[in-house]
Amino acid sequence: MRVFITGARGFIGRALAARLRARGDDVYGVDLHADPASGVVAGDVSEPGEWQRHAEGADLVIHTAAIVSNADDMAAQWRVNVRGTRHALDAAVRGGASRFVPLSSVRAFSDVGFPDGVTEDHPVRPDGNPYVGTKIACEQVALQAHTAGEIPVTIVRPGDVYGPGSRPWTVLPVELIRRNRFVLPAMGNGIFSPVYVDDLVKGVLLAAARSDAAGQVFTISGGAGVTCREFFGHYYRMLGKPGPMVVPTSAALAASGAIAGVSRLARVRTEINPTSMRYLARTGTYSIEKARRMLGYEPAVDVAEGMARTERWLRQEGLIGHG
Repeated sequence: MRVFITGARGFIGRALAARLRARGDDVYGVDLHADPASGVVAGDVSEPGEWQRHAEGADLVIHTAAIVSNADDMAAQWRVNVRGTRHALDAAVRGGASRFVPLSSVRAFSDVGFPDGVTEDHPVRPDGNPYVGTKIACEQVALQAHTAGEIPVTIVRPGDVYGPGSRPWTVLPVELIRRNRFVLPAMGNGIFSPVYVDDLVKGVLLAAARSDAAGQVFTISGGAGVTCREFFGHYYRMLGKPGPMVVPTSAALAASGAIAGVSRLARVRTEINPTSMRYLARTGTYSIEKARRMLGYEPAVDVAEGMARTERWLRQEGLIGHG
């Protein structure tokens, strides 16, 4: 099979490409910077361009390119996350692909106010956060194309994806913990929904392969929530630091709001802001029963094993010391 991946040099794009090549597929794609040896051309999905022609002949297009951040404004996120989805769809349709699989996020349910064990039939909810709003909108763009008969679409909503190369949930927390700048709201009792990157890749490829998955939305996560104190505590252990540092949510919101305000004045991007604090104070989890039932998906890597693999990578990369 020929598979075209947007964001092919990103964390999830690289993991997908490696799995696909290992099973014998022809993989190519687009990213902001080219990698000719891997068949990746340079292109910006927020703009139509020559990169779209590179998708010609693809059987499957997996759209991973996105801004994954709480620091960028609505205009920037809309250009990449929403308009970029339409441009990737155009490339898939013109190239003759038989399936388009965009990666959305469990954050389409909102960062607040969703029930524990939330399922895919629960209404999505904008909450003022640009990332949440643009992920909801990118799903609408994709499902609209499916309904119009342009191309069969299957949407995947990943949980909190961590592992080797993950910026939001591995590299950035380790950097902040090392600098003593990582603090958890809700006294560390917020619920995290981790999924190791290899399990996400497995879920994406199962969703892409099933004909009855066309037109469907699937949550792909690790199947269980853990406290933020437990999840991020692994990184403290790796760094040999006591912690995590925890505070009440009200204190976290006030402090992060002040930091975000100073950063805006200094024109410095920071993920330390009230949006991130509210996200880490969540109490709900996400059901994967639909993916189990329809796709035969079952996560294989629990947090203990996933963190062991992640620690080996962090040490190999020199991001933590050799212990």
